[in-house]
Amino acid sequence: MQFVESSVWAAGGGVYFIDGQKVKINLVKAIHENEPAIVASKLKEYEELNKKYSNYSDSKWLKGAIEVNKTHIQSIEYEAMSFIRNEAGNVNLSSMFVSFSCGKDSTVTSNLVREALGTEKIIHIYGDTTLEYPDSFSYLSRFKKEHPKMPLIVSKTKDQDFLDLCMYLGPPSRVLRWCCTVFKTGSINILLETLFKGKSQVLAFHGIRRAESSSRRKYDRVSVSPKITKQVVLQPILDWMDFDVWLYILSRNLDFNDAYKKGFSRVGCWCCPNNSNWAEYLAKIYMPEQSMAFTNLLYDFAKKVGKKDWKEYIDSGNWKARQGGNGLENSKSAILQVTECVNNENAYNFELTRPITDALYELFKPFGIIDKTMGNQRLGEVYVLNRSDSMPLLKIAGKLGQNRLRLSILNYRGPFRARNNVESYLKAQITKYQTCIGCYSCPSICKHSAIRVENKKPGGVDPSTINYQIDEKKCVGCLECILHHNNGCYIKKVVRVSNDKLQI
Repeated sequence: MQFVESSVWAAGGGVYFIDGQKVKINLVKAIHENEPAIVASKLKEYEELNKKYSNYSDSKWLKGAIEVNKTHIQSIEYEAMSFIRNEAGNVNLSSMFVSFSCGKDSTVTSNLVREALGTEKIIHIYGDTTLEYPDSFSYLSRFKKEHPKMPLIVSKTKDQDFLDLCMYLGPPSRVLRWCCTVFKTGSINILLETLFKGKSQVLAFHGIRRAESSSRRKYDRVSVSPKITKQVVLQPILDWMDFDVWLYILSRNLDFNDAYKKGFSRVGCWCCPNNSNWAEYLAKIYMPEQSMAFTNLLYDFAKKVGKKDWKEYIDSGNWKARQGGNGLENSKSAILQVTECVNNENAYNFELTRPITDALYELFKPFGIIDKTMGNQRLGEVYVLNRSDSMPLLKIAGKLGQNRLRLSILNYRGPFRARNNVESYLKAQITKYQTCIGCYSCPSICKHSAIRVENKKPGGVDPSTINYQIDEKKCVGCLECILHHNNGCYIKKVVRVSNDKLQI
């Protein structure tokens, strides 16, 4: 209770400003010297006393900070609201939404958008990744109650389970955050397809700021989302600092997520590999059961992939730098076993890691029209015809239930006119057939809403249960679903191995 009467501002990295003086606190030392369970016990002991000091509205320090910075706050608020009006003032409310994460930045963005456009009736979408802080749900409930006229919709995937995917793909790392694609981008895109059906473009207000990370310093204030291509992303507070965000919240007396009061600086996924050691320590204090379960999962994964120093590998945080699928059984699906045909330089023989099913032919629809009547059905021949003139482009030969497949290029026209790229196109789709686990990346990047993906056995992780469909009436053959990711499939990047000699 040493600083209850003082002005305390956290500046990050263990730096605090206490009564105007910069103070450095050794957080590493604090973590090692204070067991999470003991700290949790102490917090419970002082719970009632802490409530007494949690009401900061009468703080002389806060009032002083707001008064001194009043002109600055008004200035950045006016600029942000002008930006919103200029970019979205003439857009119908039915073509826009606010991406609401329950974090401080989206709280500010929501308030600015509603104030600027003069209405509460703007759709807000909250992406429940299944890895949210408990305090986020509490705040979401309060926010919804405070704004009853606001359409607040929660997106959540039911097709996959995070812990199961961690063992199948390996835990997400700073380089390979597959969790964002599966549990956030994918589920939000499915929701957008329903909410904004028939619309080729929607405006999305995001609370992203350049000060958050070095990668975000390169962001533009207006951009087309690289993950959900129907989105035009507007970022009103892109150049705001943490100090600006908090002063705005406190000066406007906005409610916010209680996780911040517990010391968390970010309130995304509680087990994100980008979280700091301090955030992990706080999770052990406030979410001991979930934290222990995830730690045990990490230990099991390290043992599974053959790490001799498995405990050190996890405890040191080295798992966060993990790249690829070394040690994973399913990494074999990312390796293509392919040889060129001796008698035909335009033909390729594949030995697939999963048997041929009708699902294979769906992946060739971006190239043209699938025709199952032209070929020798006894040999499993299927043709792909050029959309414009019905000229055969490709012959697919392989019996259902078997693993041997031959692809023969018949004509270099239409989507195959870039002759040097055709081989990589075909290999990309075979890769997708072997590795797809329904991550939803393909539907998200398709501007024409031609791709639909669902898991026929929700919660399971098996390419054979994934229903990947392409609507031939909507597909225009732009090949974006093939070109967007290297090797045609995002999951290939996740599970590939460093000594993949046959990788494309």
